[in-house]
Amino acid sequence: MNELFTPHRNEVAPQHRWPRTGYPAMVTATAAWHVFVLAGCLLAPAAWPWWLAAIFANHAIFTVAGLLPRTSLLGPNWTRLPAGARNADAIALTIDDGPDPVVTPQVLNLLDAFNVRATFFCIGAKAQRYPELAREIVARGHALENHSQVHVHTFSITFPGALTREIEAAQRTFQALSGERPMFFRAPAGLRNIFLEPVLRKLDLRLAAWTRRGYDTRERDPQVVTHRLLQGLAPRDILLLHDGNAALTLEGKPLILAVLPSVIEAARQQHLRFVTLREARVDD
Repeated sequence: MNELFTPHRNEVAPQHRWPRTGYPAMVTATAAWHVFVLAGCLLAPAAWPWWLAAIFANHAIFTVAGLLPRTSLLGPNWTRLPAGARNADAIALTIDDGPDPVVTPQVLNLLDAFNVRATFFCIGAKAQRYPELAREIVARGHALENHSQVHVHTFSITFPGALTREIEAAQRTFQALSGERPMFFRAPAGLRNIFLEPVLRKLDLRLAAWTRRGYDTRERDPQVVTHRLLQGLAPRDILLLHDGNAALTLEGKPLILAVLPSVIEAARQQHLRFVTLREARVDD
């Protein structure tokens, strides 16, 4: 059994922080579909091309679903904050791909200046490289969450064992640095596959995507990024920016630093307050 869930003698296993809900209907359906196709092959082997086509069609559906970061077809997925009185005037700022030794300290100072708390989805290997920054994120009241250990580009085509090792390694990294296990996971580039949800259930993590993103890793115009984030801004929105891999403005300034003041001020003009994903959690 995985060491994370096997308490040592005299230790108490951590309680689950998310409800133990059933598997998504599509995951259950695909398992049933494979059994059906196998039975069909046994009963009508001459029709094997049709049975093979049925399997390919099934896999194609799940491949497309994995390419849609905001879908819930493959399992629970926060694309907005949960409904309820607690979040009626709340939005969440999430920041990915750090910590970055140049950008992250400036982001932290800017957030302090505006008295805003954010959720940082960090990469485990970067946090190990800059542990003081990971600890500083938590010390300043922000949430430190799991964005995988090494952020590999092949994450969405990874099998369960490798997914577990990758995500659990990050869990251990962040727990060692901050003293607390992450509660949320964001897949690299938001891409995932049919195997991810069972792994997240095992590691007691909840997938979190976003409502709107600025594409600030490739767009150099801060006005364009700001417009993408603010157009239609509403309560319970989850916004996505990057401190790691941030693009630079024409003047050489990281996009997130050029965009954040306008986003924060516009949100407050709408009487919206910023919360971390953890603060937004309600019993579900």
